[in-house]
Amino acid sequence: MQTKVIPVLRIFDVAKAQEFYIGWLGFQIDWEHRFDENAPLYMQVSREGVTLHLSEHHGDSTPGAKVFIETEGVRELHRILTEKQYKYNRPGLEEAFYGAWELTLHDPFGNRLLYVERFP
Repeated sequence: MQTKVIPVLRIFDVAKAQEFYIGWLGFQIDWEHRFDENAPLYMQVSREGVTLHLSEHHGDSTPGAKVFIETEGVRELHRILTEKQYKYNRPGLEEAFYGAWELTLHDPFGNRLLYVERFP
């Protein structure tokens, strides 16, 4: 059996979500769905093995979620994001008590993406 977990994160502004997830973080839009042109957006974005669903639908999720992403290259990701000089987010790189680098990214809706790279 193969299992894949895809977090659903609440968003309130499509342009702001795209600026953050696509423009700054480098995710790509896999697909978008609206029941009609006046309905809320539901979309899937992905980047290097991380898949997220972003939803404007009330009740799909609650703002303030935290997604734990264990990966490699956290220090390099920090460097790349810092060099982009995104005016709404200047993340720090922290050494966690459990022996890992942590990079916390706060989206415009109160959600957090925690990228973690454990020390060898």
